[in-house]
Amino acid sequence: MEVVIVESQGRAGRLVADAVGELIARKPDAVLGVATGSSPEAVYRELANRVQAGELSLKDARAFMLDEYVGLLPEHPQRYRAVIDRQLVEPTDIQAENVHGPDGTAWDLPKACADYEQAMRDAGGVDLQILGVGSDGHVAFNEPGSSLASRTRLKTLTRQTRQDNARFFGDDLEAVPKHCLTQGVGTLMEARHLVLLAFGQAKAEAVHHMVEGPVSAMWPATALQFHPHTTVILDESAASRLQLASYARQAWESKPKWQGL
Repeated sequence: MEVVIVESQGRAGRLVADAVGELIARKPDAVLGVATGSSPEAVYRELANRVQAGELSLKDARAFMLDEYVGLLPEHPQRYRAVIDRQLVEPTDIQAENVHGPDGTAWDLPKACADYEQAMRDAGGVDLQILGVGSDGHVAFNEPGSSLASRTRLKTLTRQTRQDNARFFGDDLEAVPKHCLTQGVGTLMEARHLVLLAFGQAKAEAVHHMVEGPVSAMWPATALQFHPHTTVILDESAASRLQLASYARQAWESKPKWQGL
């Protein structure tokens, strides 16, 4: 697990956009894993800037979403597909039909989850997966106690997660759905490169457990320690609980820059 501590979210966005650009240069139809929430926003802004400047094209790329709320109507502005459309599809040239998400409106939710897993396999798997981490250590919507071998499935959201997300629903906790479809931890671990972003003091405890703690289902993001290519990008606040922060800075400063992420 490589830990990169940066001075700003903008810098984080540029680093991840660089990695996406390098991937697209060698594989134009690469498969990206896309997340919602505040952490990836800097990445999507930077990708949009580069596409609009003619420095990057995502027209042949494909994307798979991490998760989706259950029960929100297709026109709901906080449906995760709507968020990805606003932040990634509309400001770039990625084709809407090449962006896929689990169907939270499906009548048969287990079948929708199985179909989604199959669609990712048919696409050849995810090349670069963008992630965030919850304040309770959840990754995607794999809440504490989730199986570290889990696949895409229906999950009940914890009250903490719903409280964290209430800001997107006018601070109305009751408006936040109680269920979601989410890629499992085992599904995430099959992506070839995991890039996780975390910013702010509220994420510091989760980051500490994820990077330096024992692997445990109580902090599902700790499973990423077992992945052969995980990059964790943090600001100073999110890194404030790391015992090995100084070593992470030294390792990043010493890394040959041609290697990228």
